[in-house]
Amino acid sequence: MALALAACSSSSTGSKSGSSNFVSGTGEITVLKPADRKPAPDLSGKTVAGGQDSLAAYKGKVVVINIWGSWCGPCRAEAPHLADVSAADKAKGVQFLGINTRDLTASNAAAFTKRYGITYPNLYDPYGKLILRFPKGSLNPQSLPATLVIDRQGRVAARALKPLGQDDLNQLIDPIAAEK
Repeated sequence: MALALAACSSSSTGSKSGSSNFVSGTGEITVLKPADRKPAPDLSGKTVAGGQDSLAAYKGKVVVINIWGSWCGPCRAEAPHLADVSAADKAKGVQFLGINTRDLTASNAAAFTKRYGITYPNLYDPYGKLILRFPKGSLNPQSLPATLVIDRQGRVAARALKPLGQDDLNQLIDPIAAEK
């Protein structure tokens, strides 16, 4: 399957920290059958808040990984929805984990999470090294924003290459959270 990506630029009202050019998603949502899923890579490191965190810390939970930048207009548009769904889905055993990328200072990323009420942890990845851990040919995050759902066995179950609203998030997460 070939993916077409389009280069876009965000508005000039965003952070001046990272590049204002980004690759916009195709609008594609892909969900894999359990037999077709591959293990998620090791994702760990410093958080936007200054601590340490890892995907492995949430073993046995469904984990929603959102890749974003404070300078990315579509990322700003979906942020309130991510904050709301993450709070609502805690009772279902769903953990959210963000990956901030291409913000050259963690302070811009921290201001973003505060502004949008994002309380879940966010790994700080200014140079995209964590994103590159997803193997070629896998459901890797190829654009911003990108959202991945990791199943309870630590496998990449779904990917969205577009900004997501609450309904989109629920339709993506709920079937995977319902798996035993």
